[in-house]
Amino acid sequence: MLSIQRIYSIRQNPPSGYRILVDRLWPRGISKAQAQLDDWAKTIAPSPELRKWFAHDPSKFEEFRSRYLQELTENPDTPAFIDQVQTQLAQGDVTLLYAAKDEEHNQAVVLLAYLQEKVA
Repeated sequence: MLSIQRIYSIRQNPPSGYRILVDRLWPRGISKAQAQLDDWAKTIAPSPELRKWFAHDPSKFEEFRSRYLQELTENPDTPAFIDQVQTQLAQGDVTLLYAAKDEEHNQAVVLLAYLQEKVA
């Protein structure tokens, strides 16, 4: 199963399977030991320009989604990332971890939907 989870909730509810951080910046207050990551997909995260423009403003989310999907389409690292996720899903669960406080309006929500279409 492919899912998303806020990285700050892993202490209370650790995800099973393969864990991928999908933020460009390391989450504040989380040590590498606490995160227990299998991978950190920095290059799949939104560009710094897009992230700063969005600024986690829910009113900008639909435009953010559109721009981020365009970035994913143009990103040369995306095909290898999709392959990696497919490979890991064949072995078990994959959890995309993110740091944003807003659990409905963030890049992991967009990336999850994108990957669900690609790995179906």
